[in-house]
Amino acid sequence: MKRFLVTLAMLVGFAGMAAAEIGDDGLHKQPWMRDTFKDLREDLEEANAEGKRLVLFVEQRGCIYCKKMHEEVFVVPELSDYIEENFFVVQMNLHGNDVATDFDGEETEQSALMRKWGILFTPTLIFLPEEADAGKTAVQASVATMPGAFGFHTTYDMFHWVREKRYENQDEEDFQRYHARKFLERTGKDSE
Repeated sequence: MKRFLVTLAMLVGFAGMAAAEIGDDGLHKQPWMRDTFKDLREDLEEANAEGKRLVLFVEQRGCIYCKKMHEEVFVVPELSDYIEENFFVVQMNLHGNDVATDFDGEETEQSALMRKWGILFTPTLIFLPEEADAGKTAVQASVATMPGAFGFHTTYDMFHWVREKRYENQDEEDFQRYHARKFLERTGKDSE
């Protein structure tokens, strides 16, 4: 009986995992990702016009951690719906040849832009403010950066922390304290 229950639990778990759509560029896609000309100044204007926050998703072809995020985290309706309602998501390719324009006006291939920004890991999420100084790069202007793959609760909390503008007063509660508090509220446990 125990073996049957374990097998059943595994099957239910696998059934809950969705295969992420892969685009022509080899990157995972979500319905709430925007296909833009990758001029970050224009993307920020459009995000603001829609009352949303701009976030850049840096990914690469064959990234197992990106796959994990797309198949296990971004598919959870609670997070996916929140992202779609509150964020303007632009996907960037760590090794991409397509041109992008940074806030400082530099137009270059995405791969060169990623080197300029110092991006080493995928996925990396870069959360932008509502107004970006034209003299800064996207990373310099960012209000938060999330390098690497994280579980649902950490990712969910980061999107909320940014949307709530908690970064404006980190002396009161930085992200780690915010996340710990939220996790405790959800579970009654001290850590995730």
